[in-house]
Order: sequence, then structure tokens, then C-alpha cells
Amino acid sequence: MKEFPTRFRDHRALSELPWFDLVDGELSLDAAVGPVIDVHTHLALSYVLPDRVDLKRAWPETEHYLPQAAALDLDVYANKNFSKTDLANLEADLVWKSVTRGGMRRTHTLPNLAREMERLGVKSSILLAIDFPVLSDNAGSWLKAAQGDSRFVVFGSVHPYKLGMRRALDRQVALGARGIKVHPAVQSVFPQDPRAMKLYRLCGERRLPVFFHCGPVGIEPALGRAMTQVRHYEKPIAKNPNTTFVLGHSGALQLEAGIRLANEYPNVWLETSSQSLSGVRRLLESAPRDRLLIGSDWPFYHLAVPIAKALIATEGEPELRASVLQKNAERLLGLAAS
Repeated sequence: MKEFPTRFRDHRALSELPWFDLVDGELSLDAAVGPVIDVHTHLALSYVLPDRVDLKRAWPETEHYLPQAAALDLDVYANKNFSKTDLANLEADLVWKSVTRGGMRRTHTLPNLAREMERLGVKSSILLAIDFPVLSDNAGSWLKAAQGDSRFVVFGSVHPYKLGMRRALDRQVALGARGIKVHPAVQSVFPQDPRAMKLYRLCGERRLPVFFHCGPVGIEPALGRAMTQVRHYEKPIAKNPNTTFVLGHSGALQLEAGIRLANEYPNVWLETSSQSLSGVRRLLESAPRDRLLIGSDWPFYHLAVPIAKALIATEGEPELRASVLQKNAERLLGLAAS
């Protein structure tokens, strides 16, 4: 197995890897690699007040939650790279600044994501909205902002306890939603909650994949950690065989449990965001290779981070690399092949 460095003084030092260069000080992917489909991204999330961030505004620099200046270790779970200051800034931006037009989140816009995509050979990004039962409509805002731009595929969000759940789901489908995001920790709902089970059934009837945040990540509140234990996801998967489920983070810190679900249930796909390089290699070794997807969790992390891990892990296996970077996602989402 060819050896590559896995620790870098900052993100731009990923240019030490053979697939990346620095162009005008920014990371760029060799055109011979890719294209890439990133199935796990977000824009600025807004709550309580209507969305106040201009999602179509370009900013000179994206303020990722893990700054590009931060040291980077590819072989740990991604959030282990955060300093205490980074984590405090992240929490503030996602909580009380979510009612403002300021903070780092102001830069989490479509043009900024598109600029990074172009540099890194990403042809399509899946935008995953997250909403509460009331006082938020991220899905509606994102669907309208991305309308007509084929680079972006939007997954809506219908909270299981939203009144008129079926109507809300159909409204988002009419606006172009291609799937539904469910985040038990943020939305404070157990995966096997009866109302959530109804949502999965409705998604299956409409052939909408359900994209779960799956597994504890170690930095969430205790209740969120309890709600995201991988064992809670088996009942929804088993009881809804006609619904496709994507396990975001592949079970996170419970990777082996996520792999087991994918091996036992053909309606389960796994997504790599935040997994360590060793975790990505474990997925390639033990999970169904035709149901593996690459994700970044942008703007938490720069797009180059998961791409670097995937390229290292698939070195010498071009067909596998193409499947993980692009072809599996094309098949799942019915996207045109490049």
C-alpha cells in the first residue's frame, strides 16, 4: 500500500498530496480526478426569524467551522481537529447567531459553495435542510434559492411533529425536493418515533430517500447523543423496506454498527463525512461498495478533506474510486452520468 502523509500544518498543505495544487492560494483538484458528487452539504441554517442570510450573495472567503488555517489530521474523526475556540465559535454560530444575518454563517451561501466546488471538481452538491415543527423554513428557502441551478440537489426537511406533515412534504416535492433530511439530535426526535415512522412511509411512497444524521459524534448534548445511537435506526429501516435510507456519517463513532445495518438491509446506503481515513478504509473493506457515498458536511469542513481521504483510500483502484466519488450517487439520485 502506497504511503501518503495524513497530518498537515493547515488545510492548504493538502497540496502536498499528488492530486491537489494551490492556485492563487486556494486548493484545487487535478482535472484528471473526478468528477465528484458531494451528498452532504448545508447552507446557512436559520431559525425563529425568517431567513435573513442572502443565500445568493458571494463573499470573498468562506468561513468554515473548521478554519483552513487549522492543523489537520485525516486519520481521526473529523471533529477531533476542532480546538476549544473553534467549537465555541461553531456553537455560537449555530445557536444564537441563527436568528441574525451575521456570523460565519453569512458566508455559507450558494456562490461560495459553487466556487469551492469548481476548484475541487465537484459537479453536484446535495443540500440537506434541517427544520423544526415551527419557526423555520430552511427547506423552502433553499429550494427557492437553488431553483434552476443543476449543480445543487436539495433535500427538504419535514419535522415529524409538523402539523400537516403530508401536505408539507408534498409542498416541498412540488418545489423540487429530491429527498428528506432527518437529524434526530437537532430535531429532538428519536428515529423510531411513531410520527417519524409515518414520515418514512410517506417518503417511500414518493420514492424520496431519507438522509439520516446517524450515530453519536462526541460533541453533541447528552440528549442528542442518546437519540443518535445507531441501534435506534434499525426499526425504521426494517419496517420500511421500500424506503431508501442514507446513514450520514456511516454511524459516526459507531461505525461498525452502521456497517452491519448496510450489510443486513439492502435499502441502506452509507455516507463517509467526518470518518477518519481508517474509517473510510474500513467502509471500503467491509460495507457494500456499490452503496458508499462521499460527503463533506460543508461548511463544517472544506470540500478537500473528504476527497483527500477517498483518494488515498482508493489509490490503485480506479473503478472503485469512480464509484465512490460519483457513480453510486448518480445511481441513487438518478443524475445524468458524466
